[in-house]
Amino acid sequence: MRHEPFADDLGEALRALGPERAWPPLRRPAEDDPPARPAIRATRFEWIEPASIPVREWLLGRHLIRKFISATVSPGGIGKSSLVIAEALSMVTGRDLIGSQPHGRFKVWYINLEDPMDELQRRVMATALHYELDDSDLAGRLFVNSGRDTRVVVAEQNRAGLMIAHPIIEQIRATILANVIDVLIIDPFVSSHGCNENDNGAINAVATVWAEIADHCGCAVELVHHARKTGGNEVTVEDSRGASALLSKARAARVLNPMSREEGERLGVEQPRLHFRVDGGKANLAPPASDGSKWFKLASVPLGNGPLGLLDYGDSVGVVTAWEKPDPFESVTLADLQAAQAAVRAGGPWRENVQARDWVGRPIAHALRLNPDDKRDREKVKGLLRAWIGNGMFVVVTGIDEKRKPRPFVEVGKAASHEGD
Repeated sequence: MRHEPFADDLGEALRALGPERAWPPLRRPAEDDPPARPAIRATRFEWIEPASIPVREWLLGRHLIRKFISATVSPGGIGKSSLVIAEALSMVTGRDLIGSQPHGRFKVWYINLEDPMDELQRRVMATALHYELDDSDLAGRLFVNSGRDTRVVVAEQNRAGLMIAHPIIEQIRATILANVIDVLIIDPFVSSHGCNENDNGAINAVATVWAEIADHCGCAVELVHHARKTGGNEVTVEDSRGASALLSKARAARVLNPMSREEGERLGVEQPRLHFRVDGGKANLAPPASDGSKWFKLASVPLGNGPLGLLDYGDSVGVVTAWEKPDPFESVTLADLQAAQAAVRAGGPWRENVQARDWVGRPIAHALRLNPDDKRDREKVKGLLRAWIGNGMFVVVTGIDEKRKPRPFVEVGKAASHEGD
């Protein structure tokens, strides 16, 4: 397969600007300035056959789309960079590596503005090793730049006001077009500008720069963004750091949250810090995802770069892998449901409240050979009970407790049997 050359003149262009970059500030046009664009006129809408309208060009799931910017919001240290690297290799190979099938095979340019190139090499190669990829799988489709070598700052603020780095923007556009790049990933967004991140006007201008690059070059632009501290509470897209203008400009946004220690205990996960969840927070161009949250786990991958190839003395790198929450119905049979119903019928009355001494989950747990005092087993029983109440196998009724107060109790509903019995 032919490898197209990478237009690697961006760094030279940036260095040529020197420490005193003469970027023109934004200003109102003078009266004698020629119009930059044609005069504004109303355009009459012409009827078009709906079936002839081109479909939206989604590249990965319902997150990345040509001609638009998307945002990924996350607290630090969870795995957002590892996530976008795994997604980049998925798009480059056209393979579903972590639970999202790319809509084709694409060229991806990943610009990490914080880490040095050797660290990016570790992350990319660890991901390739884990998914058993080789050089032919990348086939000249992946481009990687480090901000340590190539500073990419498209706008800055100083006493003169907001200044747009037009030479840098032109070099980015030229590089994307020369290499026919489909997806540009900027990680993190905050390092791509020198503006007050709480200034809505300035951040809107920066986001507009990236949106115009996406539109002009016909590519998708992913902006990886930090979340502000939430005091241990879950992060939403509204918790993205700084001004809200970035999310207003993005056409799709998602958020990463780590698995909490309590959640890890409930699920029986020994190392919850290695797990995180991705939720869609904004999707202007598509309906909300029907599959809800997606879970991922960081797997440790040794590079084998220690002395004499010894794994114990080399680097190990976290690689994002798809992870499924335990299914409460795993290994549960019709006979188990029948045993649970028999156990509930044999005693009672049984309370719905999990904190009650006579909680209905206790006889159900014993019937299923589970320990109701174990967090993982208790969560399994709670999940089963929710489903069984939902399908009528058990029903919630109002009864009177020992203190003569009305309380919700649980009784057997429809008798469990084979379909057709």
